[in-house]
Amino acid sequence: MKVGDRHYRTIWLDEGEPSKVHIIDQRSLPHVFKVETIVNVQEMTVAIADMHVRGAGLIGAAAGFGMYLAARAAAIEGHNFSQELHQAAKMLLDARPTAVNLAWAVQRQLDAMAQGQEVADKVSIAYQTARLIADEDANHCKSIGIQGLSLIKDLSKAKKGKPVNILTHCNAGWLAFVDYGSATAPIYAAHDTGIAVHVWVDETRPRNQGARLTAWELQEHQVPHTVISDNVGGHLMQNGLVDLVLVGTDRTTYTGDVANKIGTYLKALAAKDNGVPFYVALPSSTFDWNIKDGVAEIPIEQRDGREVKYIQGLHQNELKEVLLTPPESKAANFAFDVTPSRLISGLITERGICKASEASILELFPERKQ
Repeated sequence: MKVGDRHYRTIWLDEGEPSKVHIIDQRSLPHVFKVETIVNVQEMTVAIADMHVRGAGLIGAAAGFGMYLAARAAAIEGHNFSQELHQAAKMLLDARPTAVNLAWAVQRQLDAMAQGQEVADKVSIAYQTARLIADEDANHCKSIGIQGLSLIKDLSKAKKGKPVNILTHCNAGWLAFVDYGSATAPIYAAHDTGIAVHVWVDETRPRNQGARLTAWELQEHQVPHTVISDNVGGHLMQNGLVDLVLVGTDRTTYTGDVANKIGTYLKALAAKDNGVPFYVALPSSTFDWNIKDGVAEIPIEQRDGREVKYIQGLHQNELKEVLLTPPESKAANFAFDVTPSRLISGLITERGICKASEASILELFPERKQ
C-alpha cells in the first residue's frame, strides 16, 4: 500500500538491525502517521493487546515476529531456551483471545523451531518463519483480491457500468493485514481495473476502525467512499443503495460461522432480509479447523469499557479524548460477534470462492478433511 509516494507494509523487519521490528502505530491514524519500533516480545505483546496493531492477519504476523524476538533474546541471555519460548508464547496468546491467526502463528513458530538442533539454528528458523508468515499473508491477500474481483465484475456488468456500491464494516483492509487486506483487496483490484466502485464505510464504534482506518486507506488509494454511522446500513439496503456487503473475519469455523467485529451479525441480518449478497473475505490462516459451532465455541473478547465511554479525535491539531457518557455509567464492550453460516453468501479465500459450509470449505482445502 502506498502512503504518499512510498510503499509500506504494516510490519517489517529492519534490514540493517535484525533486533528491530517496525510497525505502523494505528492508534494515531488517520491524523498522524507514526512508525513504532519493537525490540522485544514484551513490547510486541503490548502492541497487540493495546491495538497499536490489529486485524487478523497483522496480529498473526506480529506474533510471528514476536516469537522471533523472544528466541533471539533467549539465545543471547543464555537462560533455559525452551522455557523462555513457552513463556513468550503464553504472553502473546493472552494478548487477544478471538483472532485465531495469533495462536496459529505462535504454534507455527514453536513447531518450526522444534526442528532445529542448536539454539542458533532455532533462532535462524524463527527469523525465516516470521518473514515467511508475513510474506504469505501479503500474497494470500493479493490472491483474495483476484478471486473476489469476479463478483464485482458481474455486478458492474449487471448495472451496465454504473458504480457498484459496497458496504464494509470495521477495517479488513491493508492495515488489518501485512498488505492488500482481505475485504478491501477485491475493491482495490476492481478500482485498479477501471471498474466504478463506491464504498459505504461503517464508522464501527467503539474504536471507529471504519471511519478512521478504512476511510483513510480508501482515500490514499483514491477509491470513492462515504463514511456512515453504524446504524445506516439497513436503511441503505432497504432502499437499494447497497449491491454487496463485503467484510473480513478474525476467526471462521470449518463449518462457515464467522467471528468478526461487533455489529457484523446485524449487517448480515439486514442483508439477508433485503436480498443483498453478503461475502466474507479471509486468508486460510483465519480458519479454525478445531471449532464447529461458532456461536457456542468461539471466545468473544471483552475489552475495557473506557473505549465505549470515550472517543478520540483531532482538536486544534492535537489528538484528544472526549467523554461521551455520564462519568459513572457502566459500559460493556464486546469486541466481536458471530455470524452464522446460514446468513453468508460465500467465503472469498486465496484458493477461490466457496459456500459457507463444511463440505464446500473442505473441497477447497482437502488436506483438512481428516
